[in-house]
Amino acid sequence: MRVVFLTHNYPRWAGDVSGAFLATLARALVRRGISVRVVAPSDEGRGGDEELDGVSVRRVRYASAGAETLAYRGTMQAALRGPAGLGALAGLWRALRRAAREVAEAGADLFHAHWWVPGGLALPKHVPSVLTVHGTDAALLRHSRIARTLARPVFQRATVVTAVSRELAGWVQTGAGRFVDLPHVHPMPVDTTNHPWSVGGGGAVVIARLVPQKRVGLAIDTVAFLASCGHEMPLTIVGDGPERGALERLVEKLGIREFVHFAGAVASVVVPSYLSRADLMIFPAQGEGFGLVAAEALMAGVPVVACWDGGGVLDVVPPNGAGRLTLPAPEAMGDAILGLVSEHDRRDMARLVGESWRARLDPDHVAEICEGWYREALGG
Repeated sequence: MRVVFLTHNYPRWAGDVSGAFLATLARALVRRGISVRVVAPSDEGRGGDEELDGVSVRRVRYASAGAETLAYRGTMQAALRGPAGLGALAGLWRALRRAAREVAEAGADLFHAHWWVPGGLALPKHVPSVLTVHGTDAALLRHSRIARTLARPVFQRATVVTAVSRELAGWVQTGAGRFVDLPHVHPMPVDTTNHPWSVGGGGAVVIARLVPQKRVGLAIDTVAFLASCGHEMPLTIVGDGPERGALERLVEKLGIREFVHFAGAVASVVVPSYLSRADLMIFPAQGEGFGLVAAEALMAGVPVVACWDGGGVLDVVPPNGAGRLTLPAPEAMGDAILGLVSEHDRRDMARLVGESWRARLDPDHVAEICEGWYREALGG
């Protein structure tokens, strides 16, 4: 079986965090005897054909080198708000579509598009396809009438549509009119081969891009609330983004500088080391497509406190035992944290849940599920 990944986000080098889970999936599919080829955008002029960890990757040019900054940086959604961004997206879509046609003519049994925009838009006609939504692309269906208009024919044309959470499946049905049933809902893989179980002792951790949707300020407010009640809870914030300056000023304003540490952006291989020292994870984000880092925390035996409006993370975090679900307010989150840390078996429960997630997100297991989707698409 010859499968082509069509995506705007795939690792540019070994160890790159951009689309790393797709590389994990590609390698697992190759182990099952499936030929995988990737079509992805160039990055700042770095295009052409290459082989990365045994997978053939074609990087397609779509603009001048200085203008090829739309992909890989998590800023595509923001770029689409202006005419320049829309123009860049049109160029990216045309380049991906042209490359997809060339690959299809050279021989491909099936295309697997990751994210409906721009990958799904670029799917060649009359070739079986699987379309997977991952989060930000499905969010566009909720907030943009133009996106819904563009998306409906894409979702109707795809042979099989999948989502990484039940929350996203609902967004697709409402926004694009395509029903995604439970057999087509499954998260992407995580390789936990070298991920240790937490020994604790490091306090709370937040792992997130520092943007408004992640609500990292809510975690900081919660630490301040706990401190005002006489409960010291160190907080390590792993990640970077446009909100960092404002968040650092918030820490200073609240007078909790001694409790909060900004670690900045780190490589994906370093994240397990932060989880290995964490006592719990605070996951304050709202409207998540899935909440992968919450699953990674549980897979390290770290309990998680999340919010009821967290979206897909509700598929991950249990309301008791290994986690807590609460209102998005410092007092409510603080009470949930105190209730969680008072339970002596919380880490045992988190490890039990984490073992289940390790099995569910095992790359070979996810590859087997994807192969089932591929055979369904080929049969359809």
